[in-house]
Amino acid sequence: MIRTAELVKTYKMGKIEVPALGGVDVEISKGEYVAVAGPSGSGKSTLLNMIGCLDRPTSGGVFIEGVDVSRCKDKELARIRRQKIGFIFQMFNLIPTLDALENVTLPMTFAEVPRGERIKRAKGLLELVGLSERAKHKPSELSGGEQQRVAIARALANDPPVILADEPTGNLDTKTGKVILGFLEKLNAEGKTMIIVTHNPDIMRQAQRVVRMCDGILEEG
Repeated sequence: MIRTAELVKTYKMGKIEVPALGGVDVEISKGEYVAVAGPSGSGKSTLLNMIGCLDRPTSGGVFIEGVDVSRCKDKELARIRRQKIGFIFQMFNLIPTLDALENVTLPMTFAEVPRGERIKRAKGLLELVGLSERAKHKPSELSGGEQQRVAIARALANDPPVILADEPTGNLDTKTGKVILGFLEKLNAEGKTMIIVTHNPDIMRQAQRVVRMCDGILEEG
């Protein structure tokens, strides 16, 4: 499903080069649940951004279903992100001026799904995450756990086969975090390929495999 080959990423800060990934080779099978662990600054989020087509590698390749996305043009990358990948972020990244329903419909708008269909699907997704009664509430009117559930619904909007999450429980209390864990496990049981960057030991225990990184290098997994 997903493969990286000798993946290198170096950021330039003025005249200084900062290595983020130092030649990462990893394979993730369809339907697999993988946790990516390691200390802060180890390259976990950079790896996720490369797999998610949010950034391009300095060298090496990222293959999604056999396609080297590192060589794709921006328009093709946008199509792959819409169709193949759902994102869940630690800071939720909801649009503050839009209500929950509008936030969930937004990815479908970019995918040119007809209005009636996207509203119907968004309502169904909010019901799935237990937020039907909060559909017209804006992010500032929702708790952290509710915002993250909206973010999960948004990630599912275009029914992508791959879900990428960067510290999805990082800003949540323990009780709410366990609720989110339940949603992640359910998504994987339904066949979604899950790649979760985390420090949370509960997610590591729940995952089928833990990939550990340090200083931009894959240590194990």
